Amino acid sequence: MIPRLAMLEAVAIFAAVCGTIVLWGTPLLTHWSDVALVLAKALAIALCWAVSFYYNDLYDLRIVRTFADFAPRLVQAFGVTFILLAVLYALLPDVKISSEPFLVSVLAVPAILLPLRAICHLVVRGKSFQEHILILGTTPLASTLIREITNRPELGYAILGVADSASAPAGFPLPETALKPLERLGQILEELRPHRAIVALAERRARLPVRQLLEARMRGCVVEDGVNVYERLMGKLAIEALTPSNLIFSGDFKKSRLDLAIGRTISLVVSFAGMILLSPLLGLIALLIKLNSPGPVFFVQERVGMAAKRFRLIKFRTMRLVDGPTSEWACDNTQRITRVGKWLRKFRLDELPQFFNVIRGDMNLVGPRPHPVSNFELFNANIPYYSLRSGVRPGITGWAQVRYRYANNLDEEIEKMRYDLYYIKHLSISFDLRILFDTVKTVLFGSQSVDSTERPVAPGAANRISHVASQPPLEAAK
Repeated sequence: MIPRLAMLEAVAIFAAVCGTIVLWGTPLLTHWSDVALVLAKALAIALCWAVSFYYNDLYDLRIVRTFADFAPRLVQAFGVTFILLAVLYALLPDVKISSEPFLVSVLAVPAILLPLRAICHLVVRGKSFQEHILILGTTPLASTLIREITNRPELGYAILGVADSASAPAGFPLPETALKPLERLGQILEELRPHRAIVALAERRARLPVRQLLEARMRGCVVEDGVNVYERLMGKLAIEALTPSNLIFSGDFKKSRLDLAIGRTISLVVSFAGMILLSPLLGLIALLIKLNSPGPVFFVQERVGMAAKRFRLIKFRTMRLVDGPTSEWACDNTQRITRVGKWLRKFRLDELPQFFNVIRGDMNLVGPRPHPVSNFELFNANIPYYSLRSGVRPGITGWAQVRYRYANNLDEEIEKMRYDLYYIKHLSISFDLRILFDTVKTVLFGSQSVDSTERPVAPGAANRISHVASQPPLEAAK
């Protein structure tokens, strides 16, 4: 839904700008070059609006949940758009339009978008437009899917009930009245006529009602594996519910050599350009670090890269030095973060020296973050499918970083692994570009990741592992 909404709004803005330019600026288009110029001007303005909307989270319906959330963010987007247009006109003065059509187009944007969004929110919440779902199973996977669907009305899903032969566990998110016996699945499907059936059973051997599900498919009901639905809705993999066959027989883990080559080329070009263009900023950061606290400018640590190969990662130092070994969890080192380090971490500027690691071949711009050598055995022994991370080159930024940020215990490292596996499975140039755009948002605005306010809490103290590294002085790994 979100891509279609973004495309619809972009086309509407483009058409509105074209119309105002033609009506107020160039009423007669006598040559193809006049048409091309009008289209170029309209496209430039529409792109500025689209970028502004993206960086103000207007297309993230997990943040902009209601129409009341949309309106104030639209006002914020106006300011960002004007800044972008000012920069654009300074660089490309030929695309500038006169003040009268510009003001009319600015007024036309909210006049178009506000009704569109209002209709959109009414549609996704309207019962006649909702897709009815039946879930098979009362497993933790089923509970997670129910909560996600319930908390995201923009998906347009309505849960009719849950079918399982077992009783629901304590804390199951649906009432007993929504539970139905799996043995009566054929009759339940016939009565409820769901549009989609999601299979989230833990044990399927001799329990999966194959005949009834096949008959439902023949009647037009979509039947999906709960693991795939979890991946599609949440942008991560359900590690606990994955089986080796899910990974072995998946065709998504086969990467195009062209994608890998283009990704490596982009990483090298951006890193070389970044080292040159940002050299004044790098020098200023180095000076601030030296003035703020005693110690070296750079923090160098052994990390594990592609094919489990070790390399020395370089970052700006953000913490005060210590005399002995210390925990590498971020929450255990909060008091050590310097004033300068706090801002460097917020805007990810402490990662800039890793351009050198990219040029040297240790890393790419995008990929799973490399973990410290001291944690490798711990994670390899406790995190399912952890070895798959070594199949790709690590990155300065990654899907887990823009979605989840720092981990403070083993449970949260497992949560980040869900995102890392998703990235490895869907690795592509277009996915890398999306991650880079999200990273730019973090760098410019210091914005938080999507799930940063919804981190899972460790079940108990037994799961809280305060691993101590062997080489002082250290900073919390990230």
